[in-house]
Amino acid sequence: MMDEAPLFVSQDEFPCSVCLDTLTDPVSLHCGHSFCLKCLTDCWDQSQECSCPQCRHTFTTRPELNRNTLLNEVMKKMKRPRLSPHPSQNYAGSGEVECDFCTGKKLRAVKSCLTCMASYCQTHLQPHYEVAVLKHHKLVDSDGNLKEKLCGKHWKSLELFCRTEETCICMMCGITEHNSHEKVELETEREGKQKHLGATQSEIRKRLEEKEKKLKETRRTVAEMKISVKQKMEEHDKSFTDLIQCIEEAHKKLTEKFREQEKRNVEKAKKVMEQLEKEIKELKRKDSELNKLSEMKDHVHFLQTFSSRCVLPPNRDSLSFTVILDFSSEDLLEELSGLKTSMEKISKWDIPIWTPPGREAPIFTLQPPEPQSREEFLQYFCPITLDINTAHRDLRLSEWNKKVTYEWTKAEYPDHTNRFDYWAQVLCREGLTGTRCYWEVECSGDFMMIGVAYKGLGRKGEGRECGLGNNEKSWSLRWTQSQYSVWHNNKRTLISAPYSPRIGVYLDWPAGSLSFYSVSHTMTLLHRFNTSFTEPLYPGFWFGHNSSVIICHLTPCDQ
Repeated sequence: MMDEAPLFVSQDEFPCSVCLDTLTDPVSLHCGHSFCLKCLTDCWDQSQECSCPQCRHTFTTRPELNRNTLLNEVMKKMKRPRLSPHPSQNYAGSGEVECDFCTGKKLRAVKSCLTCMASYCQTHLQPHYEVAVLKHHKLVDSDGNLKEKLCGKHWKSLELFCRTEETCICMMCGITEHNSHEKVELETEREGKQKHLGATQSEIRKRLEEKEKKLKETRRTVAEMKISVKQKMEEHDKSFTDLIQCIEEAHKKLTEKFREQEKRNVEKAKKVMEQLEKEIKELKRKDSELNKLSEMKDHVHFLQTFSSRCVLPPNRDSLSFTVILDFSSEDLLEELSGLKTSMEKISKWDIPIWTPPGREAPIFTLQPPEPQSREEFLQYFCPITLDINTAHRDLRLSEWNKKVTYEWTKAEYPDHTNRFDYWAQVLCREGLTGTRCYWEVECSGDFMMIGVAYKGLGRKGEGRECGLGNNEKSWSLRWTQSQYSVWHNNKRTLISAPYSPRIGVYLDWPAGSLSFYSVSHTMTLLHRFNTSFTEPLYPGFWFGHNSSVIICHLTPCDQ
């Protein structure tokens, strides 16, 4: 016996036109229409004539109603539960959208209708492709959140976008509370938003590319840093190993010299002691002999032997002993103390690490070598400009705030919290940090100071907290009485160097180095501060009477 072929038809295709439900105990009339046995019986029992409820065909006599055996079997098979769906259909799983029209176990929806606000499996979706009135409905991919596409107030589909309030609305909202607002169709607004989305996405991808590039560069820098540190450590290990060996060798040789000198001096002292012991023994013997003579009772014998016995033994010169060292212990201690001081200073050195603003984690940057020639210094030229809001009223700024001159008449500068009110000083606008910078100035006059300061340098009054170089917030080079000196935290260091009208200032902020140079046909270092900077530094100047400074405009081509 052959297996039954699966029946792939829906019960909805066999409705009773009386109860509009699926046929139950179906019976068929001669006109070809079928009805539920009970529905047709009840219909005829309530009527004077017997006619087909669907086509109105009238029967002269009431036909005998018998079940349609074939159709009844078909309906039984359709109502029988299926073990598995059609291969082309699938039941809705967890998280999948169910068909709203399936009875019993729901099939997975393949489309959702925004007009009907319902979801359909492939079978129940078919009318939307066949029935004319349904063909104009808007179908989208199955969506389990159709309620979100309904207006919460009018329960109509959202079809417009209100640009005034930036929200989706239904047609009813558009003609009521949003009547005066700017409205467009959802597709139109989507096109505009899509362009903006594309631009945003392009910017994100651009930033992503930049970040990935920076990450790659940082990784490369870290790798280079590790190689550089390894090389430096190897160099330093060798230097310290050589130094330790040298110290050990010096200690060994010095110990040997001590021992040799000790041996020579001991041998010399031994000879002296042997001679002294011999002379002491002879003198003791003579003393004993004279003592016996002194106690003699026989006057005749005493007088007869006195001349021969009472004679002093010859007094030979004793060997002299003097300790002679081939070196000065004071000199040795001084040299060792200097070496110890140098080692202690090295142990306290700070390794410069640059930390950019806003960053928590430090980034190691490989520093290029220190500039040597003026051409190399000019590669780090940094243009600076005087800040008129800091200038003392005795100072005149000119040449686009590149020149400052001390004058007796006070300028009518407006009051400002950053202005120096006692010392004739001025700072520049630029705060220098995290990099290398170089600038030059032309000076004239008998007193001036060139330096840098933190922004927190005092501005009001004559206290040390306001003077350039007189506090821990500033560093400066001073020219006065035909002599240079450098100042920091009110401590002066004199410098022996001829006057130069042009001074170069080189700042290596990451390395904590600030250098002043005399600039002529060569670069002559006047002084270098080595410290650890913690804030941006502002170039500044302090003037005496009839003094002036011009900030030079430089380019890498200037020679």
